[in-house]
Amino acid sequence: MKGIDVSRVFITGSTDGLGLAAACTLIDEGHEVVLHARSNDRASAVANLRTRALAVVIGDLSSDAETRSIAEQVNEVGQMDAVIHNAGIYSERSRGNTPEGHAKILAVNTLAPYLLTALIDRPDRLVYLTSGMHQSGGSSTDDIDWKTRAWNTSQAYSESKLHVATIAAAVARHWPDVLSNAVDPGWVPTKMGGAGAPDDLQMGHQTQTWLATSDDEDAKINGAYWHHRQQRRPAAEVTDPDYQDRLMARLAHLTGVRLF
Repeated sequence: MKGIDVSRVFITGSTDGLGLAAACTLIDEGHEVVLHARSNDRASAVANLRTRALAVVIGDLSSDAETRSIAEQVNEVGQMDAVIHNAGIYSERSRGNTPEGHAKILAVNTLAPYLLTALIDRPDRLVYLTSGMHQSGGSSTDDIDWKTRAWNTSQAYSESKLHVATIAAAVARHWPDVLSNAVDPGWVPTKMGGAGAPDDLQMGHQTQTWLATSDDEDAKINGAYWHHRQQRRPAAEVTDPDYQDRLMARLAHLTGVRLF
């Protein structure tokens, strides 16, 4: 199958929204897709697609233990050519409290992709979904788990999207043999974005599927920040080695896992 340029791609959060759209597109193009669902109930919601997928892995990304299990399940399926870190949450009324005591937005949007990057056998390509809101994330790494600050869901989301864009850039810096990029899909009408979101849903997922599988030379750029297949300038922190190192050290401390 490799001879006909079929890629094996794992997509987190692929039972609805952009993740589901990306999975459908890649399957229709003939690629082997490993789906991810938070629970068996969520997996049953995409039963028709499940029969066309290579595999489905189950686990809640807000749980450290279940995230580690997801990595194990993916590795049991076999070597991935690409991983699309699509899953994310936006609006939480309160900080929340994961089984490990982390803020839920941090756990799902930052710690989970960090852990999966460290624990899934290294693919050729990594794609991380961020947001234009990462520009408001700020450079402090002192209280990313929101243990002392008053809760602000919008700021927590912005920070988490700065984190994930920075992870993408740090991976590109430390693993030059892996194509690692961040994608802002735009404000699109998904369950998270809302029905009134003004951006194009189709364009919302096409950049990540293109970066994950295309042989186009433009899709083989490393360490870039993308919006609708166009490179954009990310927040200054994203490409700052000092900020990258501080964030990676903080995430290693919170997870007990070193990425580099």
